[in-house]
Amino acid sequence: MLVERGVRVMNAGLVGDAYAIASNYLRRTGALPDNLVTDERLLEIIVQMFRNGEVNKIRLANKAIAEFEALQQTSPLD
Repeated sequence: MLVERGVRVMNAGLVGDAYAIASNYLRRTGALPDNLVTDERLLEIIVQMFRNGEVNKIRLANKAIAEFEALQQTSPLD
């Protein structure tokens, strides 16, 4: 499914799959709470990488996990 965002077109399925992979891993490690609420920071990381040209969902998820964990070390969740 493609969703228009301004002049850009986003593959919502690809972004959604990458988010599901990353959030599942981060929930299992305890970095995200175990609930069904979307983490906006993680989603924004993935969307930004997608906008920068990354289109492989596994690579998107892995890079997002690394960036999320790095950000969490500098500013941990309350």
